[in-house]
Amino acid sequence: MSSKFNKYASDYDAWFLENENVLYSEVKLVAHFLENAGDVFSVGCGSGLFETILEKEFNISIKNGIEPSEGMADIARKRGLNVDISTAEEMELGKENYDTILFNGTPSYISDLQKAFNKSYDALRPGGKIVVIDVPKESSYGVLYNLAKALDTWEHPLLEGVHPRNPYPIEFVKAANWRTTAEKVDMLKKSNFNNLQFAQTLTKHPLNSNLVAEEPINGFDCGDYVAICAIKN
Repeated sequence: MSSKFNKYASDYDAWFLENENVLYSEVKLVAHFLENAGDVFSVGCGSGLFETILEKEFNISIKNGIEPSEGMADIARKRGLNVDISTAEEMELGKENYDTILFNGTPSYISDLQKAFNKSYDALRPGGKIVVIDVPKESSYGVLYNLAKALDTWEHPLLEGVHPRNPYPIEFVKAANWRTTAEKVDMLKKSNFNNLQFAQTLTKHPLNSNLVAEEPINGFDCGDYVAICAIKN
C-alpha cells in the first residue's frame, strides 16, 4: 500500500488543496480533540499537511510520527516533522512515552488495526488519549468509496451526478478498507480504552461538502468524517 502513496504523494496534497473547505472541515475536527494534547504522536502522518496547518493556525504542535510511504515522509520532513518509516503494526513507541496518539485518516489503511491500538495503549501515559479519525464505512462517503472501489473507477454511469466534482483519487480509494464506527469502537474497547467521545464533520452530501468549511459537532450519526477520542486510565 505504501507504494501507492509513494507514487501519488504529490496528488494527496494537491487534492486537499483543491478541496480547501473539505480540508479545513477535517482539520477543525482533528483540532477538536487535541486541546491540551501534550506530547502528540501521529500514526500515518502522510505529507504532514494536517500537522503543519494545526501548528500554524491552531497552535497545536505535532513533531513526531510514522509513515510507511517514503515519498510522503520526505514531504513531511521538509515541513519539519520527525518521521520514521514504519507501518502502524510494526511501530516501536516504547512504554508510556506520549500523552496523545493520533490516527487521522489512517485506520482504513491499516491491516491489523487492533494491533496498532494495542501498541498505542502501551505507548500512552496514564490518562493519555487516542484520537481515531476516519471516513466511516456506513457514511455517504464510505458508501460512495466502496462503490467506486468495486467498479474500479469514478467514471461509471452508476456514479454519474453522484460523486463530487473532484473526487478522492481512485488509487487511494482502491487501497483502503473502511470500517464502521462500531467496529472501531469495539477494537478500542478490546485495547482497554474507555470514556469514548465522538465528534463529526462533513455532514452535507458529498456533492456539497466542499461548499463551506464546517465546524465539528458532537456525535457520529450524520458525519462523513468521524473522530473517536478514548482514554487510557
